[in-house]
Amino acid sequence: MTKSVLLSTMMLQMKQSFARPMFQFCLIVNPVLNTILLYEMFRNSGKTNFAAYVILGAGLMALWGCICFSSAGDINRERFSGTLALIFAAPAGFQAIVLGKILGNTLLSLGSLLISLATAAVLYRVPLSLADPGYFAVALIGMIGSFVVVSIAIAYLLTLSRRTTLYMNCIEIPFILLGGMAFPVELLPAWVQVFSRCLAPTWAVELLRMSVDGVSDTALFWNKFAVMCALSAVLALLSMGLYQVIDRAVRIRASLEVF
Repeated sequence: MTKSVLLSTMMLQMKQSFARPMFQFCLIVNPVLNTILLYEMFRNSGKTNFAAYVILGAGLMALWGCICFSSAGDINRERFSGTLALIFAAPAGFQAIVLGKILGNTLLSLGSLLISLATAAVLYRVPLSLADPGYFAVALIGMIGSFVVVSIAIAYLLTLSRRTTLYMNCIEIPFILLGGMAFPVELLPAWVQVFSRCLAPTWAVELLRMSVDGVSDTALFWNKFAVMCALSAVLALLSMGLYQVIDRAVRIRASLEVF
């Protein structure tokens, strides 16, 4: 039953998300603007790999924007529609429904990477290359998993608040900067890098850049992959514990809509 719930929720969510003008902007317009912005930042930076820093960075920024304004915003939309309590108490399970929504949004948002690639090819005609497609596929799967786990944690936290829109707008840019999507985290102050290294997507972005440039040290690649998986697993466990706390409080007070 869980599998059918996930698939049906994913398909429905993808249709509903793409019908929203805000999601269309994040998916189609945002990667184009991000590519232009990062190109202007990149061309005098001394970096030599266009694909790793401009195309990948612009696509990931747009990807996170789609997830942030869709997956996180879904909780607010359900509350506004008066259906949050219904899906929370549904036999299918609130966790399965939220996971299906996030997976649907994430898979649909991957199109932003292709749009960023197309924008760079059309506007700048810079030679594009992917040194290690196999490693890139592994890093991409890991990146999707890390984004999904972060989105689940955010969705659970926002279940408790009516200020979803405020928090949703506040987390987009800081996460982009801490995750190293716009530029390497090594450029951040040392004390900020501590927080960056605690985020699984930061390691996923580094893995993607390594695979685009070419993996010269396979041991380093798999070590970073292991760290990313460990951080994702820790956050997943914390999210499960958080859900249990939320579930108990909601069922005792029966006040989900006015929590």
